[in-house]
Amino acid sequence: MARPMGSVRLKKANPCTIILGVVLCIFILFFLISPSSPATSTRLSSVTAQHHLSPPTSPYKKSSSKSGLQAGPPPVIRYNLNNVTITPNPIQNQEHILILTPMARFYQEYWDNLLRLSYPHDLITLGFILPKTKEGNAATAELQQQIQKTQKRGPEKDRFKSIIILRQDFDPAIESQDESERHKMANQKDRRAVMAKARNSLLFTTLGPATSWVLWLDSDIVETPATLIQDLATYDKDIIVPNCFQRFYNNEKKKMDERAYDFNSWQDSDIAMQMAAKMGPDDILLEGYAEMPTYRTLMAYLATDGGDKNLAIPLDGVGGTALFVKADVHRDGAMFPPFAFYHLIETEGFAKMAKRLGWQPYGLPNYKVKSTIRHGPRQLEPKC
Repeated sequence: MARPMGSVRLKKANPCTIILGVVLCIFILFFLISPSSPATSTRLSSVTAQHHLSPPTSPYKKSSSKSGLQAGPPPVIRYNLNNVTITPNPIQNQEHILILTPMARFYQEYWDNLLRLSYPHDLITLGFILPKTKEGNAATAELQQQIQKTQKRGPEKDRFKSIIILRQDFDPAIESQDESERHKMANQKDRRAVMAKARNSLLFTTLGPATSWVLWLDSDIVETPATLIQDLATYDKDIIVPNCFQRFYNNEKKKMDERAYDFNSWQDSDIAMQMAAKMGPDDILLEGYAEMPTYRTLMAYLATDGGDKNLAIPLDGVGGTALFVKADVHRDGAMFPPFAFYHLIETEGFAKMAKRLGWQPYGLPNYKVKSTIRHGPRQLEPKC
């Protein structure tokens, strides 16, 4: 019998072909909707950073692959800074402390003093910045040796949460770290501009989302109370500085003695403000020099034997030898100007900038920290 014109006969599909097609469709859908890296969820909960763009609060772990590249992009992590507490009871509230030190010369006493701090070390991150000079290289080697000793072989209680070392990508203003050179008036503007750049580089690289307080501590500060952090936090001030003195051998008394050292913590005077008003836009006022009598009230000279350690006074300028700052002050934009800011620079400029932002600095005339003697002691004229 003849077939009708135009009719088509369909073949019956093979069951194996149908099953294979279904499996292939499932595989394609799974490939399209699955995350690009199965390790993403692991990275989010990991304590160790898995990528060079991960937050600085976690130590960076290099890739084990030969190319050095990670399997995927860094995770996007959200931080709610409203959950970060900044209180007078930092230990009770488990608040994270960032201790920052610009360092050109390593002092063993400085490191030993750090280890004596009674604040829980697992809540402390240390940050250092050192110049790429002969002295800076030697200091870096000594610092790394002590870090290795403490972090790997030392007691658990002495180990810090993390330690960050940076090297300056700009040249120092002066090569010598002798005190006679460092404190020459002619060197001050350039030297302190470089110091401000170093502080800013260190701050912006290390300030993490969990940081509550920042303690700036100079590398020659070798003696502080073990309770320094808790003591300063108790005042609940935006910015607060203890009084820095220098240890030295007194030839007249034939014994070790101490003298006022940090002259950058002060209350302003009418004379200083009048001097500033007559200056050019790039000129700066300097403190502690007979050639530039500002007649400011210097906190260094307000210390009294047996004086009240709890006495806190408002300041207009601050030094950086031991400077305790609420992290929110820095987050608000207060940094260390490497340029003339209202005729002030570096730490004194920082105090002025902070005040312009609504943060008030304070000082503690009778709460002392001590610096070691350097080569060629600085000679200073007393202030009237």
